[in-house]
Amino acid sequence: MTPKDILLHLRLPFSFFLMPVYWFAISQTPNLDKPKAVWIFIILHILIYPASNAYNSYMDQDDESIGGLKNPPKATKRVYYLSIIFDLVGLALSITLNSTFFVLILLYISASRAYSYKRIRLKKYPIIGFITVALFQGGFTYLMVKTSMYNTFDLHLLYNKEAMIASSLLIGGVYPLTQIYQHEADKRNGDATLSMLLGIRGTFVFSAILFGVANLFLMLHFISIKKEIHFYIFQLCLLPLVVYFIRWAISVWKNNKNASYENTMRMNTISSITMSCCFIMILFFNHLYK
Repeated sequence: MTPKDILLHLRLPFSFFLMPVYWFAISQTPNLDKPKAVWIFIILHILIYPASNAYNSYMDQDDESIGGLKNPPKATKRVYYLSIIFDLVGLALSITLNSTFFVLILLYISASRAYSYKRIRLKKYPIIGFITVALFQGGFTYLMVKTSMYNTFDLHLLYNKEAMIASSLLIGGVYPLTQIYQHEADKRNGDATLSMLLGIRGTFVFSAILFGVANLFLMLHFISIKKEIHFYIFQLCLLPLVVYFIRWAISVWKNNKNASYENTMRMNTISSITMSCCFIMILFFNHLYK
């Protein structure tokens, strides 16, 4: 493999699709430590998430399109070693913030490995695999980001069930859509994803329901902290995503071939940009515009 091929398997652009949960957690932190916020971003989005992507690439050995990589080169042992190095650097940096954050990062890495590792392979089980991804990339990451801002693990200060549930539901709504074009490849690998279980149309219905329920929990969260205006900002920012989702669903109903890699990545991009913009605006209103 060339160095470029190795770096491609980190799938850095795909890692940025997970940014909304980070921005949401940061925007809801009462006392924002800006240098820490930057380090958290680097640890998660430059190191830990890309390491998970690379490890997944090595375990899967995909020769068809995968998330963030349309034509993946063969993943050799070098990709595996790079994933370990990135994880170790991320862990080393996390312990400089606080020990609890270090432990939570270690738990996240363990869950990610269990999802892909051949002898465990949570990815083979549609329900367990889905719950693992939605939980760890959603509510767990929300808690992890907020924890890193403090020197103590004070659940009263950190824990917000509505926000954490909404985070998991948002990830859970997007995640099956990222599997929708991979049914044949997953079947050959012996994996049974939630999208395969639901079918193409069922995946759209399921995701729409989860987005709706996530919206409800976000409303409850913003009402509980007396920031109802932020919920309306969220609705406004999400309009492009809603329009695209509906148009895409209609096109897939007419022809299953429209459940393609290109359309899925477009959905991920719009989702990440709109939600990130929303939570960055809320961050600005909560912390920077003072």
